[in-house]
Amino acid sequence: MKKVKTTSKIVLCCVILLSIISCRHEAESVIDSDNRVIPVQTGEKTANECMCIVNVGHDAKGCPGCIFYYGKYVHVDCQGHGTACRVAATVSLNQSGTDITATTTDTFGLTSEDFFLMPDRSLDYVDENNNRIFLNIPEQLVYRDTTTLQFTFTGLFFSNTAAYNND
Repeated sequence: MKKVKTTSKIVLCCVILLSIISCRHEAESVIDSDNRVIPVQTGEKTANECMCIVNVGHDAKGCPGCIFYYGKYVHVDCQGHGTACRVAATVSLNQSGTDITATTTDTFGLTSEDFFLMPDRSLDYVDENNNRIFLNIPEQLVYRDTTTLQFTFTGLFFSNTAAYNND
């Protein structure tokens, strides 16, 4: 029991630290392996929790607006296409038939906004058999659930090669 509490504290500290430094602007291009999935050991056999680390966002210069918000297009830092910011969120992966979804379990890992524009991303992942595969997330604008305050991403799929170029 004490080991689980210690592990939970370490994971929580990592999430907080990544949230604090999540919007790290970079001049150089980011390699694909920076977009990855790290399984989180929860101690529960049915848990499919993992941390997703993703580079997103672009410079506001030259962006006429990429998110339709309150009747007009606006630019929001650290959202949408590009690799200007690194964000991280702990998610719970769920599968129903062939449909795979990911629901955030940390409230503000991605953003404090009520929406998040997720670009197409292929995240490196090492499965339980030590095979390198990719968790692919199609582009989507998601809104925070008003009750749970979490985001749910839909249409996810696994593949042996990256489905998206992560730019």
